[in-house]
Amino acid sequence: MSKQLTGMDCPGCGIQRSISFLLQGHLSDSFLMYPGLFPGIFLFFFLIFDWFTDVKHGEQIKLWATIITIGTILTSFIVKMLIH
Repeated sequence: MSKQLTGMDCPGCGIQRSISFLLQGHLSDSFLMYPGLFPGIFLFFFLIFDWFTDVKHGEQIKLWATIITIGTILTSFIVKMLIH
C-alpha cells in the first residue's frame, strides 16, 4: 500500500516473501529478499530466552541485537532505494 501511495517501498517490504523462502529452506534467497530477517529472528528469540532466564550481559546483547537489526533494515532499505 505504501508503494502505491508514495511510489517507494517501505522498510518492511519483502519480509513475508523472505519468511516464505526461509520456511522452504532457501536461506540465501531469504537473506537477499530481506536481510533484516535474520538478526530480527535472533533478537526475537533472545528476548524470549532472556525473559525466562538470567543472561549475563543480557541488556548489552539486547541493545546490540536491536542496533544490528535496525541498522540492517535501514541499510538494506537505503540500498534498495539507491538501486531502484
